[in-house]
Parts: sequence; C-alpha cells; structure tokens
Amino acid sequence: MGLFDFIKGELINVIEWKDDSNNRIVYNFPIQEKEIKMGAQLIVRESQVAVFINEGKIADIYKPGRHELTTANMPLLTTLKSWKYGFNSPFKCDVYFINTKQFTNQKWGTTNPIMMRDTDFGILRLRGFGIFAYKVSNPSVFLKELFGTQASFETEEIHDHLKRILLSGLTDLLGESKIPAMDLASNYDEIGAATLQKMNPEFEKLGLCLTNFIIENLSLPDEVEKAIDQRSRMSALGDVNTYTKFQAADAIRDAAQNEGGGMANAGVGLGAGAALGQMMGQAFQNTPNQTPSSSTINCTSCNKAMDLNAKFCPHCGESAKKTMSCSNCNSNIPNNSKFCPECGFKIESKSFCNNCGKPLDSNAKFCPHCGEAK
Repeated sequence: MGLFDFIKGELINVIEWKDDSNNRIVYNFPIQEKEIKMGAQLIVRESQVAVFINEGKIADIYKPGRHELTTANMPLLTTLKSWKYGFNSPFKCDVYFINTKQFTNQKWGTTNPIMMRDTDFGILRLRGFGIFAYKVSNPSVFLKELFGTQASFETEEIHDHLKRILLSGLTDLLGESKIPAMDLASNYDEIGAATLQKMNPEFEKLGLCLTNFIIENLSLPDEVEKAIDQRSRMSALGDVNTYTKFQAADAIRDAAQNEGGGMANAGVGLGAGAALGQMMGQAFQNTPNQTPSSSTINCTSCNKAMDLNAKFCPHCGESAKKTMSCSNCNSNIPNNSKFCPECGFKIESKSFCNNCGKPLDSNAKFCPHCGEAK
C-alpha cells in the first residue's frame, strides 16, 4: 500500500450513528486524528440531530436526512474556518449526535416528606412517587448548559438533577393548590398536568422539554389514613350517637366474653348483660314513633310525622302550612279542601288559621286554638 492509499484510507467518507442504547442522549463521533473528506456523506436518522463544533464553537446543525458535506451546506463552519469558495480539502471538526427522542419511564420519588397544611387534618407529611418523560428540544442550549465536551452523555447523569427540580415544583404546587387530603387521589391527573405546565420553563433553560409527568401515588401517614377510614365508617352509619353507643356495647360484650373462671366472671357477665340492655334501649329510645302523637301531624309532602307547631317539615323542608283540620273528624287535610278525604264531610267556606290550620270565626282577630294573629 502506497503513502497515497494510506492517507486516503484515513479520510472519513460516511458519518452516522446507529444508536444501540435506550438511555444515551449524546454521542461523539470518533474522529481523533482522522479527517473528514469534503463531500463525505452525513446520515442523520429520525429522532437525531447532528451538531458540528469547530474549536469549541457550535457551527452547523443538521436535521434528519442524508447530507453531502460541502461548503455550500456548511455555511457557519465555512465562515469559522475562513474557507474560500470552492475549498475541497479534508478538514477536522468535532461531530456530536444528539438523541431527540422521548426518554420515558424516568422514575421520581420523595426523598423527604412533603409538608402541607390541610383544613381537615392540619399539618400533613406526604410521600409520593411516579414517572416522568422528557426530550432534548434545543440542542445548542443543551450542549452549552449540560453536556460540555464529553465523549457521551446518558440519562443517569442528569436524572437526580431533574428529579430535584420536579420535586421542588411539585411541593410548591401542592402548597398553593390547597387540595384537601381526602381529594388528592381524585386529582392526580390535574396535579400532573399543572406540574407539567409549571416546570417546563425550568426544563427549557436546559434545552429540554418535559413531555409527561405522572403521579402514581401520594400517600398519607398511617395515623391519618386510619382517621379517614374511621370517618368513612361513621358516615356509612350516619348517626354518630348511635355509632358511639354500639361501640360501647361491643366493648361490654367483649368484656363479658373474656375468658376467666369462677363467680367473678359470672358477675362480670351479668353486669355486662344489664349494661348492654340499658345501652341498647338508649340507642333506640330516640327512634321516631311510627304513629304520630296528638302533638304531631303528618307532612303532606313526605307523610312523615312532624311537630304540630313546626313551620317547615324537618325531613323534606316543605312548608308545614299546607293542612287544616276537618271540623267533623279533626283529621289533618290539605288546605282549601272542599271535602274531607277521611270522612267525606263537606268543608264549609270559612277562614282557617295559617299556623295550626283550624277553622276561625270570621270576626276573630286571634286563633282560639293556638293564639296566632289572624
């Protein structure tokens, strides 16, 4: 092999990068002592960008496609090297391929709890985890701010830095949103979208774009989760007073069933039984009577018993001044009825008290039944 053939073999004719990794962001094409032949082929694949750097300065940037390297399509490099028109000699230049695809499944998690103030539970410590995704959106800014002059650059080298930026923004966002702790789970998507919008300006400063932010879990302290479970059980029962009495009854029952011997245990059992009966009676003593007493009437809307003097039904909220009393059988019937639906008695046209619904004398100024002004 002659000298000319040796020199010709050292020239680079094709520049390309076949990415065989999932996490490499930047790849420095190995030129070393070799030179690039004028007219060489540059192949940039989809989701790649090729950047030419001359003596530490960014020159030309090439998007996906096949490019023939000539002075015509290397305007910045031609200017930096002061090439004259028609320059056709080999040249040296650093070539970097930047991966512009999305880097997905980047995990994040809270190293320390996130402190937040909640209206129901006071100060809370939240822990959370999830994933995020990003890509290089501005190769020039990325090279200047993060990459430098390394031979290659992978996601692990900036993962911790990006995670800290995200956690700082998420903490601030949760504090500003004031979402109740019990509603956090139903707002994961909204919090993720708000984090995406809030943190993208910070990523753009590094030449990156945050493309996705997913919250998989925001967990509360164990004691708070137990309090939420307790509140759910109470809500299911509806009446807190009845729930408390049943809890006490269960405690007495457990005490009575406690293993032991002799007369002492028998006494405990008898006492527990008596207390249990008393408490069960108290639990149900406030149950509404099915048959209305003489001081109650049935609501014409929901047919439930209510106080005779009530102006509104406590069950459905309807006005209670919708009934009057039949002068024949004293049944509560709708106002302005022409016949009593209970006894069929024809109702005479006379005025009735707006308070108790009983008939009034036409000249009466006050109701003789309840004393209400006419």
